[in-house]
Amino acid sequence: MRRRFIKVRTADGVVGWTDSNLLLTPQQMDDLRRLAKSAAKLPSQGAATAYDVLNIHAEPARQSPSFFQIPESGAVEVIGHRVSPRFSPQTPVPVRRSTAVKKTKGKETRRGLTPPMPRPPAPPADWLQLSRPRASDLPGYVSPESKTTGVPVDDWTLVRTKDGNVGWALSRMLMMSIPDEVAQYAEGHRITAYLPLGDVTEKGSSTVKHNWLWTTASTGQLPYEFDSFRVFVWSTRRHHYETAYIERNVKGYYPIETESRAGEEEKAFSLVLQDKDGKLYKRTYAFSGYRVRMVSKTPNQPPPALPEVRASRSFDPVPVALSSSGGWRQKLRDWWRRWSPN
Repeated sequence: MRRRFIKVRTADGVVGWTDSNLLLTPQQMDDLRRLAKSAAKLPSQGAATAYDVLNIHAEPARQSPSFFQIPESGAVEVIGHRVSPRFSPQTPVPVRRSTAVKKTKGKETRRGLTPPMPRPPAPPADWLQLSRPRASDLPGYVSPESKTTGVPVDDWTLVRTKDGNVGWALSRMLMMSIPDEVAQYAEGHRITAYLPLGDVTEKGSSTVKHNWLWTTASTGQLPYEFDSFRVFVWSTRRHHYETAYIERNVKGYYPIETESRAGEEEKAFSLVLQDKDGKLYKRTYAFSGYRVRMVSKTPNQPPPALPEVRASRSFDPVPVALSSSGGWRQKLRDWWRRWSPN
């Protein structure tokens, strides 16, 4: 895949070359400002930490401009998620070429002298039972028949910095910053959001622990944000976290939020889940101690769509007009006439 470089000049007069993917047009800068203004109203789905220096893109695409970076171990807020093709329709997908060496004619003739391979032994009669569990038996399995296209995709997370900058980062490069004593129960699943549900003070101590709500995804590249959620409570008697409530095999979407119920001491939280009829509903759960119960279920009202950063082609090269002397061909002819013998 070829990179495209553009010659630029700074305000101080420094001239040099840079990758076009690192440049933004005035139109894209305006789009980024509108995106940051709209995303400032979105609730945080938890803090995340970057594994390494991480580029933030204007769009959920690897070829989109990267306008700032998260430093190593830098913290951001997660506010959105999207799955998008790894390559745009205009970008040619790199083809992996075969490195196998062609066989010579002599080897082809000697192949006929090689004895045939022995037949493999017959499989046992109960080979189906011995093959369990299959990949289709595992949670989060997506069959090849269910995939509409074979185009590779990436998981992207919309993040917001302390300075208010908003952009897209690869999800696999972020780790949710929930405490390790809770994260150890993820069982290999990816934590996609988390919120605190109140404080618990240890008896006879000033140590304060939090109760937590989290959402997880059993596999990457899901068209929704999570397929399981769980409520953790701190046990003051056993001094460790315990599960108060869990639901699996759901299709959940952002946002998850905490709510206060007027006139009641119970805390509450809400999630957006897809029901059996295929529609999205906002479910509100009340939480008190170890008890979690659903108190309401209403049709979900999606928020307005976020502004998109539009692609721009203002960096297309401008054709240079030939000089009046006839261009480089005419100069070459003149040079040949001067130096060639008559």
